[in-house]
Amino acid sequence: MTRTTEATRHPAAFAAAFDSGDVAAVEAMYEDDALLVPEPGNAVSGADRAAATERFLALGLPIQVRPRHVYTAGDIALLIVDWTIEGTGPDGVPVHIDGTATDVARRGADGTWRYVIDNPFGVA
Repeated sequence: MTRTTEATRHPAAFAAAFDSGDVAAVEAMYEDDALLVPEPGNAVSGADRAAATERFLALGLPIQVRPRHVYTAGDIALLIVDWTIEGTGPDGVPVHIDGTATDVARRGADGTWRYVIDNPFGVA
């Protein structure tokens, strides 16, 4: 997946990586030591972050993202993003997960954005 040089496009780039179902593509959207908060109060990084991502991807459903606000100060961005994962899971059970993320991204030396903190349930 392709990272973006525009902070406002980072959520869409993440969604494309997520929708590919490829954990490595999603991991490319993060800095190496970035945090993911897969549930309120539980921040993970490294292999634990990849495992948490894999659990979301195992649903086999696309993610819809709707950026609400993107605030950029130099190479740091705060992204407030409404998101939804909805459909029928692989076990035939309906799935509906949604939230409002409060995320922090940083522009790297290559000019592209990566998450430093991905807090999908940011208001919980």
